[in-house]
Parts: sequence; structure tokens; C-alpha cells
Amino acid sequence: MGDVLTLIEKAEQAFDEKQALELANKIKNDDFNLNDFLEQFQQMKKMGSMEDILRMMPGVNADQLKNVEFDKKATGKMEAIIYSMTPKERRKPELLNASRKKRIAAGSGTSVQEVNRLLKQFEQSRQLMKQFTGKGKKRRGLMNALFGKRGL
Repeated sequence: MGDVLTLIEKAEQAFDEKQALELANKIKNDDFNLNDFLEQFQQMKKMGSMEDILRMMPGVNADQLKNVEFDKKATGKMEAIIYSMTPKERRKPELLNASRKKRIAAGSGTSVQEVNRLLKQFEQSRQLMKQFTGKGKKRRGLMNALFGKRGL
């Protein structure tokens, strides 16, 4: 079953209810941006390492995590990339053209490929969150895929 109670306790400590409601509204209004993305990663870091979080989840056992390697520097790189953007670019990532990405990569000490990878992860997160706030068949299909037909 994992250590669901500890996971819930850590989540309650790391996440502020007011911020969670604001985030839900942003997602619903399709206003989720890179500032919000960064804030979510920072809150996840407060909960502990990704390995610790996964160990607490139901259905994940230690044997499954033996072959999985987490890049502990990835969050730092992600933060550096986002902080190298202007506030306007963080609010509207669609402004990022090739020359801006090159500037951001140089400013963050990363490569343009890593900037592109972050933007792809951001877009995937945005789409996933949009599906969770959606209604009807799409949402039910996603929930069934994640949790099975009986739910949690």
C-alpha cells in the first residue's frame, strides 16, 4: 500500500491551501505559466526526494525503484533556466524563439536542448492539468487510466 498517510502529511505541510486554490483557478482559466511550474517543483522539493515520494505511493515497491535513476541536479538546472528568463517570458513561454532560448541557455549554464526539454515538460504538465480539470469522457478516461475503473 505504500506509506500514503506520511505522503499526505508531507503534502499538507508543503502545500498551502490558498495557493492550491489559486493554482486550480489558473489551470481552469488556462493561465498556468512557468512561474507556477517552478513553484510546484519547489513545493515538491519540500516533500523530500523523488525517490522518497515514490516509495510512499501505493503500488510502488523498492524493487521497481532499483533500476530508476533520478538526476538530483535536474531541479537546479530547471530553476536556473526559468530564472534566466524575463518575467514576460515566464508568463508567456510562447514568446521563446531560437535567439531567446540561446540567451536563456547561456544565462543558465545549460544547453538549448535542455531549455527545449524543460519547455516540453512544462507543456506536457499543462496539458495533463488541463485534462484533470476537464469534464466528461476525457476526464473519466484519464482517471480510469491512472487509477483503474474503481478509482482510488
